[in-house]
Amino acid sequence: MRIAVGLGRQRGEKELEASGVNRRDFMKFCTAVAVTMGFGPAFATDVAAALTGKRPSVVYLHEAECTGCSEALLRTVNPLIGPLILDTISLDYHETIMAAAGEAAEAALEQAVSNPEGFVCVVEGAIPTADNGKFGYIAGHTMLETVRRIIPKAKLTVCMGTCSAYGGVQAAKPNPTQAKGVNEVCADLGVKAVCIPGCPPNPLNLVGTLVAYLTGKPIELDEYNRPTMFYGKTIHEQCERKKHFDPANSPRPSTPKKPATDGVSTTSAARGRARTTTVPRPSSTRPTGLSAPAIPASAAASPGSGMN
Repeated sequence: MRIAVGLGRQRGEKELEASGVNRRDFMKFCTAVAVTMGFGPAFATDVAAALTGKRPSVVYLHEAECTGCSEALLRTVNPLIGPLILDTISLDYHETIMAAAGEAAEAALEQAVSNPEGFVCVVEGAIPTADNGKFGYIAGHTMLETVRRIIPKAKLTVCMGTCSAYGGVQAAKPNPTQAKGVNEVCADLGVKAVCIPGCPPNPLNLVGTLVAYLTGKPIELDEYNRPTMFYGKTIHEQCERKKHFDPANSPRPSTPKKPATDGVSTTSAARGRARTTTVPRPSSTRPTGLSAPAIPASAAASPGSGMN
């Protein structure tokens, strides 16, 4: 896989051909993205046009995380989402997979965020804020300083995973680093990032968000800043069997009648057929008209009688 600084150059189709991705596989991928977005297969051509047209410049920041979101993106197969995404966007900075290191990597970052046509910022991982962010450093800068400097410049900010969206496991009690999500850290800067939570999230949700941005479609968010096109319905609501369990279609269960017997019924299988046997229940009361026999005084316990 070749990762290069492209700064939004128009070469999506050539990159796909060079990677061995034919048009049929690419259109399958675009159809999957279109369906995930809720627009249906007919929108696949618009997805293809968005991904093979002018490639957006993307800066992918890693903060306090395990890189699981990137791993999920790169290791997804059928289709190979990693190469498709990375060859249709201009991934100008990604600390995990970029070839550059040291000063060259920092130069690539500065070049990308200075792009006059703007860039999209994807953030993975929570941001430590305790002690002015001294619990996390990258290239001599705290993670807190980096996100507050770069994110406000982006045209679109996407939180990839629960950690960058809401703090994730890093923010679990007692949270000694005071890790927080992007929107909480940059709220005073007017940042409203699109949150794609999950551990890891579905990679198609990231692609769909980028496609919606590239095609100019509005990205509606819910109360948790999640795109409603992906998080507007639960898996249960989309289950094809759900209609059978709706109150209107579900018959009221009948209450079985209690057998008219004072015994205990036990069922066993004999030669493939059920057999019911009634066992008499012992009486817990004495017959009416009878009383318990009185114990004679001579039978009372006394020393040496053998009764204790």
